[in-house]
Amino acid sequence: MKKYAYNEITVMQYIFLIHGAQVGIGVLTLPRDLANIVGTDGWMSIILGWAVSVMVSLILTKAMSRYPEMTIIEILQLLLGKWLGKAVVFLIVLYCILASMTVFTYAVALINNWLLPQTPAYIVVLLFIIPAHQVIQSGVRVLGRYSELVFYFTLWMPLVLLTMWRNMHWLHLLPVLREGWAPIFQGVPSTILSFVGFELSFFLYPFLQKKQYAALGIVTANTLSMLVYLSVTLFCFGFYSPDEITQFTWPTLGLWKIVEFRFLERVDILFLASYMFILSTTGLPYMLFTVFTTSQLLGKQDHRKHLYIFLFLIIVVSFIYMPSFSDMQKLVKLWGKVGLVVAYAFPVVLAAAVMFIRKKPKEQEA
Repeated sequence: MKKYAYNEITVMQYIFLIHGAQVGIGVLTLPRDLANIVGTDGWMSIILGWAVSVMVSLILTKAMSRYPEMTIIEILQLLLGKWLGKAVVFLIVLYCILASMTVFTYAVALINNWLLPQTPAYIVVLLFIIPAHQVIQSGVRVLGRYSELVFYFTLWMPLVLLTMWRNMHWLHLLPVLREGWAPIFQGVPSTILSFVGFELSFFLYPFLQKKQYAALGIVTANTLSMLVYLSVTLFCFGFYSPDEITQFTWPTLGLWKIVEFRFLERVDILFLASYMFILSTTGLPYMLFTVFTTSQLLGKQDHRKHLYIFLFLIIVVSFIYMPSFSDMQKLVKLWGKVGLVVAYAFPVVLAAAVMFIRKKPKEQEA
């Protein structure tokens, strides 16, 4: 019998979990970041960043396929020994905490800035905590269903974005390769950080029903994320002038402010409300695997007690301190730097370790 048969996820849920984890903060900030570094040729950097993320994703799935029924926690302890393996896993826990808290504080800041400026941050945190608890306590399968539901729920966004076509000035994109290939390659690090999220396959792989489609699934997830980033960036470059876009903190939000219908004027508010669901699919998986990993480290099968403690600590911290805007930007940059190591360097090192340290699980040896 499969170890995680009660909590298996389908290939579609696997795709949407990874895609949801990738498409979060970058949707709002990537166009500006690329405009600062590359200019209007930044969309090419997205394609190159996608190619890098796909390559590393395939290396990751190949490494995990060596131990298909084991989590990354068990694999590291098998390869490195009990204590060194636990030490590395603890570092991964810290990374998951950093990622989940970055997304969480970002969501609260957006709500406070755009929708509820007079509401204390800890009240907004409580509003997030309640649904987060309901989803995370039910495990990976329910989280996968939630991510799939959010994807279908937000399919209206690109259709509304197309109504802005008449406001675009595509001449902003010309000439192509204005300053050559050098700036485009300089912009690739910003794009590959926006694809961070596929490393969740470390945790998701043993829960996947049809593991033969893991590689196809992770490539599909990366491609969906690339299409989202590419479309948003092109529309921002087409709407704003090359100098104007660098003046906006969140150019994508400004883009939605010009959309109006006879029956609805503030479409940007509707977008922001829906965007909270997108951000939740970025933060919730990291929260789940934070408590899942800590419970596994302590030999506990039920992660709910750890979830209660984690959520309680979030409430206490938010009551005492919420990061300022500058602190939040530093937090995002820190997550990006650490994510570069965990998402891109670690899978390559793991694949090499799996190749050269050929250890079998105890049940296979028996």
